[in-house]
Amino acid sequence: MDDEYTKLIRRMNPPRAVIDNDSCEHATVIQVYSFNKHGILLEVIQVLTDLNLIITKANISSDGCWFMDVFNVTDHDGHKIRDGEVIDYIQQTIETDACFSPSLRSSVGMMPSKDHTCIELTGTDRPGLLSEVCAVLSDLHCHVVNAEIWTHNARAAAVVHVIDETTGRAIEDLKRLFTVKELLCNVLKGNNDLKAAKMTLPAPGATHTERRLHQMMFADRDYERIENSWLERAGDMRSRPHVTISDCTEKDYTVVTMRSKDQPKLLFDTICTLTDMQYVVFHGTVNTERKEAYQEYYFRHVDGLPVSSEAERQRVKQCLEAAIERRASEGMELELCTDDRAGLLPDITRIFRENSLSIQRAKISRQDGKARDTFYVTDVSGNPVDPEAIDSICRQIGQGILWVKRNSSLTPEPPDEATGFLFGNFFKSRTLQNFGLTDRTQ
Repeated sequence: MDDEYTKLIRRMNPPRAVIDNDSCEHATVIQVYSFNKHGILLEVIQVLTDLNLIITKANISSDGCWFMDVFNVTDHDGHKIRDGEVIDYIQQTIETDACFSPSLRSSVGMMPSKDHTCIELTGTDRPGLLSEVCAVLSDLHCHVVNAEIWTHNARAAAVVHVIDETTGRAIEDLKRLFTVKELLCNVLKGNNDLKAAKMTLPAPGATHTERRLHQMMFADRDYERIENSWLERAGDMRSRPHVTISDCTEKDYTVVTMRSKDQPKLLFDTICTLTDMQYVVFHGTVNTERKEAYQEYYFRHVDGLPVSSEAERQRVKQCLEAAIERRASEGMELELCTDDRAGLLPDITRIFRENSLSIQRAKISRQDGKARDTFYVTDVSGNPVDPEAIDSICRQIGQGILWVKRNSSLTPEPPDEATGFLFGNFFKSRTLQNFGLTDRTQ
């Protein structure tokens, strides 16, 4: 009976997206209404962030069977979304069952591919690691077509798509794949790895790369601080987020507030982490201004209970801090654009290593015969890079091929102490009660 009732409610309330370019002066307002289910918030946010849109504000309400969220979004230049094709894509994607049916996709917008072999890597981070991985793959005639690499707290994770250099197709020879795994694990372990390095070949299916990286680093427990690591010693270069967790006893919620430097896909990172930790956000608000972001969420575990112990409270706090820090784009951002060729990536990363650069994060892309790569680099101690060294590297690689895109401030001011709940008397609002958005079971 419950299943039939759920199906009836869903048919009566199909997902709906209203996109408004008139009510807000500086942003496009996207309102999403739907029957509620676990993970729907992450899926909607993923639709927007996969289009590289910036969410400047958000209000989240999803008590009971109803989901109603409002997002203020802009493009990367801070302008409203005027492109009709982008608007149609957002509306059609959110309003189709593909976005809301877990049986069809595990992540929005990503479908399986038979054109490449996907390799997942986790291990100890160290200067020159990516160069060694690329050299091994090149020696085994595996050409990298796409890759994303994250490092955090002395750990590294990567999702790499490779093809056979000769055939240009996925590698399916099990003996060859075993050799790839054996050699890469040796590289990832290093000399004194206390944690086992891993290389896995994911089962065919839909995988969203950035969500998978969060899951891999979470499973590798990168949220546990490692004192005295080379990255920890350079900790003053990172803007640490300020996360506080408290109780809302009136409605039996746990409340988390986060203040940090604003960065792309910040909302995705935090909601992804809470969702994969099996928490449900019932209400929330997000506000970004003056390059600082404020997030506040009222949440419970999927079993309906709030956070119940100090140990669980600390774990949630550490995991959210790690989720924000993983994508922090500290250091110098270098962009490479040139014709693709076999051995290009090993050559570039080797030059970085020989010039004492450490790659903190990287995104590798090959399309239509072109290599388009982005690297975030520091020196081997995690400090800012000498601009003269970068000039020398650019000359060595070739003018117009590699250039500096951004050089972030490496010693940002820490955010102020978080103040009281931004929602104030949220749960006493008669308007929200009339819409059925507050919990009436209390």
